[in-house]
Parts: sequence; C-alpha cells; structure tokens
Amino acid sequence: MNQPVSTPLVESLLEAPLAPSGIAWLDAARQENLAAFAASGLPDTHVEAWKYTALRMLGQRRFVALDMAAPASTVDAASLALPGVDGPRLVFVNGMFRAELSQVGNLPEGLTLQPLSQALAGDAEPLRFSLSRHYREPGDAFARINAARARDGVVLRVAAHVEITRPVHLVFIAAATEMDLAWHARNVIELGEGARLNLVEQHLASGEPTQLATLVSEIEVREGARLQLTVLQNAATSTHLIRHSGLRLQAQAQATLHVLELGGALVRHDLKVELIGDGAQLLTRGVFMPHGRQHIDTQLAIRHQALDTTSDSSWRGVANDRGRGVFRGAIMVAPGADGSDANLSNKNLLLSPSAEIDTKPELEIYADEVKAAHGATVGQLDERSLFYLRSRGIPLAEARALLTAAFCRAVLADLPNEALREHLSTLLVEQLPNT
Repeated sequence: MNQPVSTPLVESLLEAPLAPSGIAWLDAARQENLAAFAASGLPDTHVEAWKYTALRMLGQRRFVALDMAAPASTVDAASLALPGVDGPRLVFVNGMFRAELSQVGNLPEGLTLQPLSQALAGDAEPLRFSLSRHYREPGDAFARINAARARDGVVLRVAAHVEITRPVHLVFIAAATEMDLAWHARNVIELGEGARLNLVEQHLASGEPTQLATLVSEIEVREGARLQLTVLQNAATSTHLIRHSGLRLQAQAQATLHVLELGGALVRHDLKVELIGDGAQLLTRGVFMPHGRQHIDTQLAIRHQALDTTSDSSWRGVANDRGRGVFRGAIMVAPGADGSDANLSNKNLLLSPSAEIDTKPELEIYADEVKAAHGATVGQLDERSLFYLRSRGIPLAEARALLTAAFCRAVLADLPNEALREHLSTLLVEQLPNT
C-alpha cells in the first residue's frame, strides 16, 4: 500500500494538538479522525471522486489552525441581511460563533437553535451519533480533518409536527486576517416527524481572506417532515471552501434544495442524499458560475433505498474566462427500491475559449419497475437565438447576457420565497460578463 505524500498543507493541519473537550467519546472520535487523516493524506486525481479537481497547488500552502482575533473581527451587520429572510440567525466568523451578530432571542416554540460549542457545554449525549462518525471513503480527507478540528457550528432541531414559518438564517463569514487561516465548522440539523423548516445557508467574505474552510453538515429529515434549503455561496476569490453535506430522508419526507455557487478560489461540495423511507422525495436545483481562475466542483450522489422514492435534479453551469466547473451527478437505485423515479439533468455553457466544464452523470439500477433518466450537455449560446435578439436591435453583449441570465434563472423558478428568489436572480445577473 502506498504511503500518503506529506505536503505543507497536511503538515499544517496536523501541527496543533487537539484541545480536550472533557467528553471522552468526542475526544476519542476526534483523535481517530485525525489519525485517519494523517494516514490517508490528501486525495489525488487517481481517486475517482477527485479526478477533475487537483489539489497540488493547495497542498503546497500552509494555514494557521486558530484565529484568536475572530471574536473581534469587524463585520458590517447590515451586510448579513437577505430579502425575504427575517427569522432567527446564527453567525460564525472564521468558524467561531458571534452572538452580537446573531438573532436568537424569542425563538418560536419547538425550535432549538444554538452554536455547537454551547450544545457541547451542556448535554452532549444527543450529539454522540453525529459527532462520532468516521468517514471511510478514499476522498473524505477534508471531512476527516473537519471531524477532528471543528470546535463550533450549528445545532438545529425542530420538534415533531412543528412548522417554523420564518426562514432560519445560518451565516458563515470568512474575515481577512494577518495570517492564512484554516477553520472548520460542523452542523447537526434534525427535523422531527411532520416538522416544517425553511433554512437559508449563506457563505460570504469580509475583506479578501486567504483561507481554507471546511463545513460538514449532517441533516436528518424524519417521517413526513419537509425541508426547504437555500444555499448562497459567495466567498472571496482567495478562499478555499470545502463542504460535505449528508441528508437522510425518512418515509414520506420531502427536501427541496436550491444552490448558488458564485465565489471562492477552489470550491468543493460533496452532497450525499439517502432516501431511506418509502415515498421520500428530493428536489435539487443548482447553478455554478466559475470565472477568472475559479474552480467549482459539485459532487451530487443520490441513493434510493426504499419503495416509491422520487428525486428530480436540475443543475446548470456557466464558465467564463479561465474558470473551471466540475459536476458529477450519481444516482443509485438499491435492491428493493422498487417504484423509484429518478431524473437528473446538467446543462452547461462555456462563455470563453479558455473556460472548461467537466460533467459526469452516473446511473446504477438494481431494482425493478424503476423510472430513471439522466443527461448532460456542454455547449455555447444558441446562435439562432442570438441572431433573433440582434435582429431586433439588441447589441451582441447584451443579447448574450440576456440569454445566459434566462438559462440560469430557470433553476430558481420554483423557489417559493419571492423576495429571496429575485435577490438571487440579481446576483446571477451581476456575475455575468457584459452586464
């Protein structure tokens, strides 16, 4: 067996000793995950899931493991507001909770919302299953270091049959520091039986931080519950952001995701969804828009494990300049998951000769009476549509922008929060060239 290659990044992530939490099972899990990261090192392009995302350059960087100034970093509170999002809010700056920027007073009955650090200081036993997890896939290096190093994050629970009417807002801010910083956050989210939740996750920057950030989210949606999750990622162009999200949908549960990937230097999101209960339903919509020298990689894996489950996924990519996008959409219908209905589409546009998008749809079916379809395209704007717009007096640059904006906005059409939908549409247009 080949020994992992030691790199400055791996060395810097291993340097600082783990601070004891005083919780025996948690300290043991952290040590085991740290040892697993040390043993595996970083994945290379021989690992199938990282085939199109090389970590050679990132591996040569070093990052400081602790930001003592995070509680005092200046952040404009007004910059956190999102149209149509006026509910409870938790804010983290460089991975550390900031109470003065958060809004957790007068929480609605049935909603538990607190930073992970506070939850661990109380009764940590309900978190044992989530925080004791070991990540065993060859490409899970960053999930391992997160499990070992994360000191804060979100603990969110909605009690059974409770509907949270106002959106809950989770904000993760990368703030500029004097040193290159690595920080890690971990979320544990659970919707009880029949619960309803609208959740907004936002990533943004304060200044131009050069950082490595990891975020791991474990989301459980119990029987008959419904989750609406909107993710807006607009990190600084010098920030490396790597996320791992795991969703489990029980019987008759529903989850709807809308994802916008706009910022970052190297951005990676492993989104793994398990439909483990009969009649579970998943809908995902996403846009990724790399430009400059950005690299944005989305790995979507959906596993149908029960009867009559449904998934419908539509993702679109737009790459400009020397930006590179990667999308892998994998659907697996397990034995016994009869009656499953799965559909996945990925359409992509290249706006410059140097842009690149690599897309890889996958479909594995081991059950009977299944409906499944998947497809992917990479191309340029339709010349006939451009000609039609130009024939009506619209300049070429504006015509290209109009068509590209319509192409991207299609995935937001079914976002129910109208004010938030219009805001996200505006952000998409602002990201386009010649607008």
